[in-house]
Amino acid sequence: MNNKVVDSRISPVGHLDALSRGEINKLLKNNQGNLYQLFRSCALAVLASGNYSDDGKALLEQYKDFDIQLLVQERGIKLEVMGAPAEAFVDGVMINGIAELLFSVMRDILYGHEKQSFPCANSEQATDAVFKILRNAKLIRPNIEPNVVVCWGGHSIRREEYNYTKKVGYELGLRGLDICTGCGPGAMKGPMKGATISHAKQRHTDGRYIGLTEPGIIAAESPNPIVNELVILPDIEKRLEAFVRVGHGFIVFPGGAGTAEEILYLLGILLDPANEPIPFPLVFTGPESAREYFQQIDDFIGITLGEKAQHRYQIIIDDQQQVAATMRQGINDVRAFRKREADAYNFNWLLRIDHDFQQPFEPDHQNMAELKLNKDQPAHKLAADLRRAFSGIVAGNVKDQGIRAIEQHGPFKLQGDTAIMEPMDKLLQSFVEQQRMKLPGTEYHPCYQLVK
Repeated sequence: MNNKVVDSRISPVGHLDALSRGEINKLLKNNQGNLYQLFRSCALAVLASGNYSDDGKALLEQYKDFDIQLLVQERGIKLEVMGAPAEAFVDGVMINGIAELLFSVMRDILYGHEKQSFPCANSEQATDAVFKILRNAKLIRPNIEPNVVVCWGGHSIRREEYNYTKKVGYELGLRGLDICTGCGPGAMKGPMKGATISHAKQRHTDGRYIGLTEPGIIAAESPNPIVNELVILPDIEKRLEAFVRVGHGFIVFPGGAGTAEEILYLLGILLDPANEPIPFPLVFTGPESAREYFQQIDDFIGITLGEKAQHRYQIIIDDQQQVAATMRQGINDVRAFRKREADAYNFNWLLRIDHDFQQPFEPDHQNMAELKLNKDQPAHKLAADLRRAFSGIVAGNVKDQGIRAIEQHGPFKLQGDTAIMEPMDKLLQSFVEQQRMKLPGTEYHPCYQLVK
């Protein structure tokens, strides 16, 4: 990305043309205790769509003069952006899709990022908060058939892996399925790009390309240009819950620590005995070159969480049509189950999520050192702490706050049973060797140390 910048004023696109004085005050730069800095950093990430850096700290420093101001006028509001990345404009006019996402940022920061607005003292309250945030973003739509496939995978993947994600997305789109991802590049962009072609062929004119993110990750994984529904959840835990509540089928492509975090989160939930009867199509897939990668993932899951966890997913290698057909059949089963149980098609209310998976985890040095990485606990409880460990590694790799913490205090230290730490060390080392921790060409300095 170059350093050319643009100044501009824009009006709301489709919504948020009227705000209360209290809401306006929260976003004003000179108002103490407001949400301005959070709004600024997320807005910059959206304007940097197409940015191929995965360093959230570097993006903020590259555009340190960037500013965004809310202007109140008699006929409504406008946003004034100064020093914005030039790639967000054509002939000085902001690209429509980016303008839409910019006001999605504004909506979500105002509505969902003040803790007192959403008490989460128990599991029911946490789920209610996720539902209300998604409903406010108009992601929860009535009277639609189940058809949302969540695609997880790394931002730093090989070319043949990226091409494969596009092929899978194409096959999903041919079957009338929409795509939901973490909204960034790599395996998050590929399925959406493939689906746009098949949606066009099938004259599926209202295709949904949903991106779910959170403030800590958005600067490192700026929304890709295909996303047409963006939601910024307050933290990684609510983001992950949003995925499993709105998705009807799940596909995992190759990735790094973030993908491992997502897998562990999902398997931890599915291992809860209360969720055993709920159909939940889950496929791990990649091209032939990714066979060894998924064997490593499968081995790690078997050693740490056991065979029961391995039975919750299928591994399909180098067969995009089989993946899509499996998803289509799996989602048909989801529809039949929810109809029989009178559960909503647009939000998976029956799925039980233990409060351990919902409580926000702050990946600082003390919290990382205190994680219980041992087998003297139920598998779904171990999965919760393993998920937190990988979440901390993601923070140290790409998030602004995590990078600064590592620079100041050194690597995070993780300790636990040898039976867990050795396979974890082996898996993480394979991510490093395969350049899955950072974008290719970027030197990787581990942000963690494993203590047996």
